[in-house]
Amino acid sequence: MSATQIESFKGVPVKSRPGINLFFASRPVSIIIYLLVVSLILYSAYTGAQSMGYNWQWYQLPKYLYVFTDDGFQIGELILGLGYTINISFVSFVLAFFLGLLVALLRLSGLLIGGAVAIAFLEFVRNVPLLVLVYLFYYVLGPIFKFDRYTASILVLAVYHSALISEIFRAGINAVAKGQWEGAKSIGMTTSQTYRYIILPQSIKFMLPPMTGEVVHMVKSSAIVSVIAVAELTTIGQNIISDTYLSFEIWFTIAALYFVVTVILSIGVSYIERRYAVIT
Repeated sequence: MSATQIESFKGVPVKSRPGINLFFASRPVSIIIYLLVVSLILYSAYTGAQSMGYNWQWYQLPKYLYVFTDDGFQIGELILGLGYTINISFVSFVLAFFLGLLVALLRLSGLLIGGAVAIAFLEFVRNVPLLVLVYLFYYVLGPIFKFDRYTASILVLAVYHSALISEIFRAGINAVAKGQWEGAKSIGMTTSQTYRYIILPQSIKFMLPPMTGEVVHMVKSSAIVSVIAVAELTTIGQNIISDTYLSFEIWFTIAALYFVVTVILSIGVSYIERRYAVIT
């Protein structure tokens, strides 16, 4: 057996990881590399701004995050915008969740019309850019159905992400062993009962990881509704920049706020995944 191989517990020789891979995979080295990359990005942005003669005014930033008045502590405009973003993302995700489940069930129903409708919906949404969908919902469907830009933004995000979520549902349902269907049928369960009590509960463990990414994706893609001037974080940031010309400071802060929210969401859903795995 060569020096680059070790013996597994079953006696089958396998290749060991090279020392250089183990070095770069270690936690301290990974943290150092991450900090170096972040520092390089920040330094590049700083030197680029300096070469443009940009006048940094970080001291003006706190008032857009929080202020203290005679009435006490007040939330700044950027934090208010972040709250609007989270609200839009949450409502859109709830709608996308149920619409995605409906589309997935239609596609798996075996019905010719149901499958055709589901596939047509998926192909349309997946092959049209999100920006075009935003304009379609606001400038075309909005005047027809009499809904405002806020409603249009929620609907377009829900429709767009429902196509992605439906594929997560479909993959999770198909991952459940066929024997579960046969067992449910043998004891006289209907299709709806089989989905409710057997298939969907077991498919959760397959759907949680990609659903985590979809939650984060929803928050990030909500910035697209700024093109129709919906009051959310990106729109409010653009308004502040147009009044103060604090381009770098505001955009860095907006990026940091999105980063904090998505990291918190990722940690929270990862905890749920681990908790579910322990229970099962």
